[in-house]
Amino acid sequence: QVQLVESGGGLVQAGDSLRLSCTASTLPLKNRAMGWFRQAPGKEREFLAVISGSGGNTGYADSVKGRFTISRDNAKNTGYLQMNSLKPEDTAVYYCAATIYSVHIPRSVGLYGYWGQGTQVTVSS
Repeated sequence: QVQLVESGGGLVQAGDSLRLSCTASTLPLKNRAMGWFRQAPGKEREFLAVISGSGGNTGYADSVKGRFTISRDNAKNTGYLQMNSLKPEDTAVYYCAATIYSVHIPRSVGLYGYWGQGTQVTVSS
């Protein structure tokens, strides 16, 4: 079973930074757009950022634009989400996901077929 694995979550204070990583042991990621999402208790899963297979095209939700940066290293089969200036409202479980698309950068949960198990990010005030 294909599985993505996130790492890098934790407990931080407001204003701190974290970098999340996402890798896959059996799925080549280099020709797949990758996205990051988050889900807080009682809320729907929320799109955060997406990057094309080559890394040349990115997209961000307004809520994180300017604070979060998505990137990837296809040689390492790994994607990243750099999160700066974290706020208490950023507290959630963060998920990475991969699609069948390479150039298209979807923002819809339903267009992602591969997901990680999530990593908790907690930001204290």
